[in-house]
Amino acid sequence: MRLLVLGGTEFVGRAVVEAALGRGWDVTVFHRGRHAPVAGVRSLHGDRTAPEGLAALDGTDTWDAVVDTWSAAPRAVRDAARLLRGRAQRYVYVSSRSVYAWAPATGLTEDAPLVAGASADAEQSDYARDKRGGELAATEAFGADRSLLVRAGLILGPYENIGRLPWWLTRIARGGPVLAPGPRDLPLQYIDVRDLADWVLGAVERELSGPYNLVGPSGHTTMGGFLAACTEITGSGAELRWTDPDVVLGAGIEPWTQLPVWVPPGSDLHAALHTGDVTKALDTGLRCRPVTETVADTWNWLRAIGGTAPQRPDRPAVGLDPEVEAKVLGLAGGVPGTTP
Repeated sequence: MRLLVLGGTEFVGRAVVEAALGRGWDVTVFHRGRHAPVAGVRSLHGDRTAPEGLAALDGTDTWDAVVDTWSAAPRAVRDAARLLRGRAQRYVYVSSRSVYAWAPATGLTEDAPLVAGASADAEQSDYARDKRGGELAATEAFGADRSLLVRAGLILGPYENIGRLPWWLTRIARGGPVLAPGPRDLPLQYIDVRDLADWVLGAVERELSGPYNLVGPSGHTTMGGFLAACTEITGSGAELRWTDPDVVLGAGIEPWTQLPVWVPPGSDLHAALHTGDVTKALDTGLRCRPVTETVADTWNWLRAIGGTAPQRPDRPAVGLDPEVEAKVLGLAGGVPGTTP
C-alpha cells in the first residue's frame, strides 16, 4: 500500500506513519519541516496555508490513501483534497466528535445532529466548525464512497502534544497528596493513539467510507483506574486524595482543562466526551489496549525526551496550579509534591 500523510511528524500523524511502516507500506509525508519525520519515509516540504504551498504535491505520484489530520481553516483540506482526488483512492480525514451539535445526548451515534454553519471554503473559526468544514471538504472532493471521516474522541499515548496525560504523569511523579477528582468509578472514554492508527490503516485496507466515532468504549477505564495506573507506573508513592465533584467545581476549577481528562458526572460535557456509542468502530476492527499500557508507554516516552512534553502552539496549556491544589486539599505549610 502507498500512503500519503499530510503532516505525519507529530502525535496522531506520527502514530499513523509508524503503524504504516510497521505493515511494510510505502509512506510519504508532506510537512513544513518543523519536526523530523520518522525514518524510512519519503519527505516532502510545504506549507498548505501559504500561496503555492502544495507545490511539492504536484506531479504524477499516486497513493492508495491520504491521511489528513488538519484542524484549522477548512479551505486547507479543500485545496489538498481537490489537488489529490485524481491521484489517490481514498481520503481519510481525522475529524473529531466535536462536530456534533451541542448538547449531545448520552450514547450519541454517527447519526446525531451536526454543528451548523460549517463550510468547506471557510477560513478558521472555531474547532467544531473547522473540523466539520474539513469533513465537508474531503467528502466534496472524493465523494461519500471514497472519503473516511474519523471522528476521534479523547486521544492519549506517546507523542501527545496537548499535555493531558503528560500533565497527570508529571504531577503524580512529584509525589505527595494529589487532588483526585471523583468519583473513582467515573467511566472514561479515550483511545490510545496507536489503536487509532491501527484502525485507520485497517479501514483503508477494508475500503471503508463515511463517518465513524473512533474512541474506546465508555468505561474502558475509570478515573480511579486511570490515576491508579499513573501512580503505579511512576512509582512516586503519591497519595490520591479523592475529592467530591462539588468541592472541585466549588473551588472554581475548570474540568477538562485544569484537571485534564476529568469532567463531572451527569454533565453535558461528560455525556459528550465519555459516553459515545462506538459500536460501528468496534464492529470494523477497533481494538483497545489496557490503560496500563498506554500510561506506561507514555511515561517511558516522556522520560526519554527529558520529562517535558511538546506543546502545540495553537492549544492552551492544561493543568492545575499547585497553589490552587494545595488550597483545595486544605494543606498547610506547602505545595503538594514539593519540598517546603
